[in-house]
Amino acid sequence: MTVSRCELLRRQFELTWSLFEYHLERLEDEDFLWEPGPLCWTVRPDGDGDGRWVADWADAEPDPIPVPTIGWVSWHIGWWWSVAADHAQGRVPRERTEIVWPGDGKAAVAWLRGLREEWLAVLERFTDAELDAVAPFPWQNDPEYTVAHMAGWVNAELMKNVAEIGQLRLLRAASGAGSSTGMGT
Repeated sequence: MTVSRCELLRRQFELTWSLFEYHLERLEDEDFLWEPGPLCWTVRPDGDGDGRWVADWADAEPDPIPVPTIGWVSWHIGWWWSVAADHAQGRVPRERTEIVWPGDGKAAVAWLRGLREEWLAVLERFTDAELDAVAPFPWQNDPEYTVAHMAGWVNAELMKNVAEIGQLRLLRAASGAGSSTGMGT
């Protein structure tokens, strides 16, 4: 049996998403801003009183690297995925500072699920020929990488971020910082 690259990328994406849903369904609002250690990157109100939530960021990677909160990782997913979708749909990609965190856990989950729907539409539209085009992101039009590479990168980056969120959720629950039973629901 022959499977198209588009179908393979979609199946890989759906497998990753099913693992993500396992954690999304169990996240509590308090999980998003829980800091697992003294050096963390998180999301916070921007201080201007306009309700915008921004992510901690440094242009050069700090040493040591801060541990991200679930809120930060969810913002990070929203940032790179929004930009990948912009590129895939021929839109001008948004700047990192234009991507803001929705402000609470439920809104963040809804935002991520919306990005999933947008990405599924992108995957449905791709033809095998389009997958052979030079990738506009994240390699800045390097002719060595194709749109198929970009779609595979989205799947891999999402899987990595899903694992980070899952691990943080489990650590919080195991630390007793979760609900009264010591386990997140």
